[in-house]
Amino acid sequence: MRATARQTLGRLYRSGDDHPSLALSRATLAALAVAFALAAAADVTVPLRAQMIVYLVGMVALNLPHGGYEHFENLRRRRPDFRLRYVAAYLAAIAAFVALLLVAPVAGLALAVGVAMAKGGLGGVHVLDATTGSDHLRTRFQRWLAAGVRGGAVMLVPMVAWPDTFHAFASLMVGLVDPGALAPYADLYASAQPVVAAGYVLALATHVGLGYLRGGGRSWLVDAGESVLLATYFATVPVLVAVGLYFPFWYSARQVARTQTVADPVGNDDHDLLGASEASTVALRAWGVLVFGALATFAVLAVVYAVVPNPLAGGSVLPGAVAFWSIFISIVALPHVVVGSLLDDERGIWYVP
Repeated sequence: MRATARQTLGRLYRSGDDHPSLALSRATLAALAVAFALAAAADVTVPLRAQMIVYLVGMVALNLPHGGYEHFENLRRRRPDFRLRYVAAYLAAIAAFVALLLVAPVAGLALAVGVAMAKGGLGGVHVLDATTGSDHLRTRFQRWLAAGVRGGAVMLVPMVAWPDTFHAFASLMVGLVDPGALAPYADLYASAQPVVAAGYVLALATHVGLGYLRGGGRSWLVDAGESVLLATYFATVPVLVAVGLYFPFWYSARQVARTQTVADPVGNDDHDLLGASEASTVALRAWGVLVFGALATFAVLAVVYAVVPNPLAGGSVLPGAVAFWSIFISIVALPHVVVGSLLDDERGIWYVP
């Protein structure tokens, strides 16, 4: 029933496919994929130091503000008691993730990888619902497969295409708590790569083939093209650059398209956090919310930094900062996905009516 409603609404929102953020996201990833493929053919490599800087700029300066905006937009018109429950659940999820990381750092790393996949995959399917439409996704299985293919491109493809860099920084992430804890799994990691590669190719082919058989059409064509583009991008662009630029230039840009396409605020304006009609008052309140959100994020970051035994993984500043930020952003992204979307079925951060 819910899938049928999404298909109907997808046809109503078809004009959202013209949103400039969608074209920007596709053009950016395609251009980067071509540029790095040509560079590889010419035997030109990007220094690791430059890759780490690109990652940090993309993830900290460009993408983090959008994550806060998604929560603000979701909570802006909700009842105060809902906001309190939401924040409490959010903090509880963060605490649970940190506890898991401290007790079992390898399991914490696995959860971090899963969170990145879930955010990219589930968020991407909701963008498809609101803009191009998802008429070809007729079953729940197809929707989960679509999310798995899109999210898998973010982590599984680089795991195979860039195994040394992926493993090195995964080791640093685990090293925030227990240096060397990933070493016993080195052989398993190497033997798993062909399995992961074959599984992902099979999932991608099944997703594209089922979509064609279940309806095809423009929505299928766009979804298939974007799925192949994502796989190609993460296979050709070095993993640190690929992940660092994917979230601001693909995930965030496309969520802007979704937000502006649905443009249907849910909730009571009486509870609006910005709730005044005068532009100056609204601007002041928006500034206050922004400052509060920034301070709250910094407070969580400071706590995580304080509780992990080796916050820079015992290495130099730049790789340590990449490892720490990768874990931290996964910690705050877990409730982003679970609390902000899966448990919030009234609206959620990826709202599509």
